[in-house]
Amino acid sequence: MQIAKDTVVTVNYELKEQEGKVVEKAGSMLTYLHGGYDGIFPLVEEALQGKTVGDECVVLLEPDDAFGEHDDTLVRIEPRKAFPKNVAVGMQFEGGGEDEPDEDYVLYTVTEVTDDKVIVDGNHPLAGLQLEFRCSVAEVRAATTEELTHGHVHGEHGHHH
Repeated sequence: MQIAKDTVVTVNYELKEQEGKVVEKAGSMLTYLHGGYDGIFPLVEEALQGKTVGDECVVLLEPDDAFGEHDDTLVRIEPRKAFPKNVAVGMQFEGGGEDEPDEDYVLYTVTEVTDDKVIVDGNHPLAGLQLEFRCSVAEVRAATTEELTHGHVHGEHGHHH
């Protein structure tokens, strides 16, 4: 079966930074609903269109094609007293929406902690990076009516209700 709109596709993939640093190791598995359901990067979806089990592809993704450019306005310096005593690098907190009610909430990651301040970053860790997405098609099947209605995959490698 060929990959086409409304098929469920499973790929084994590897994601690397352009310089070769592995972000997600070879053999990682991803299952998504093909055809514009936002389950995979659009350029990867485009490259997979028409492929069958066993086919491979490599897609180079610019920041705007993946996690966006790094946005310096999403890096914030906050007073240490606004955080719990056990705050540590790597912890995540929701922020935004307090000063501007219409603003979306952002997931901030703590990047630095000192005695008087905490630096948090709302950018995705891969923002601003060129990425290489390398994959092979492991499975292709027709989507179920329920999957099409919900707009995502159900079952073994997909979403469960």
